[in-house]
Amino acid sequence: MVMAEQSQVWIGCEDSVIYIINTHSMSCNKQLTDHRSAVTGLAVQDGKKPSEVFSCSLDGTVLAWNVSTLQVTSRFQLPSGGLTSISLDSGHLWCCTGDSIVVLTLQGTFCRELRMDETPSDTRTSFVGFQLFPEQEQLWAARVGHSEVYVWSLKDLARPPQTVPLQDCSQIHCLLLVKRQIWVGGRGLSQGKLKGKIYVIDGQRKTVEKELVAHADTVRTLCSAEDRYVLSGSGGEEGKIAIWQVE
Repeated sequence: MVMAEQSQVWIGCEDSVIYIINTHSMSCNKQLTDHRSAVTGLAVQDGKKPSEVFSCSLDGTVLAWNVSTLQVTSRFQLPSGGLTSISLDSGHLWCCTGDSIVVLTLQGTFCRELRMDETPSDTRTSFVGFQLFPEQEQLWAARVGHSEVYVWSLKDLARPPQTVPLQDCSQIHCLLLVKRQIWVGGRGLSQGKLKGKIYVIDGQRKTVEKELVAHADTVRTLCSAEDRYVLSGSGGEEGKIAIWQVE
């Protein structure tokens, strides 16, 4: 979901449709149907009244939409497909395709690609997700089947990343930047039992400040509210939302 303008929330769905909800009437009266597979990401430029919304779908399609006319202004295709999320920063689109993170201009021109080095004993290199940290000029990311977070310098993505290990973590599912902290949601051991866990990492020191436990099931999503609160949502075994105060 993104807030496209003061009265519009755009929601991308698995049925390939983008639904637009009017926040005044609380009704959905517009649908955008140009995608041909599940819509997996929406992005707008932070800090500005957006004139464009970028959307991506699982088949590798990226569309740019005019917010006023709701018309597609440009489209391009990532040949690898598998697009799971996009982020917009400094005039570039950062696209997570599972096994890589691809950087494009807003016109779709390829700039660079980030891949994890594969070894014979390590074949599961898919990215769970990523989070840009512009203030520190860093890219934070997590991988399927790994219990650490990787940190690259945006100045030189070719350099090997730093790693931040997460103690007793068995699964990472989401990342969120809040102020100067990276919140990591997933699953791990707490008092000898597997529970949903949130790791709060100091973005400058790259150390775990806190481990938060309030969910019985895996923490699957994190959302910031005005940088004052974080909302965490858990999996279907529990299906609850917790609200945390950011320090």
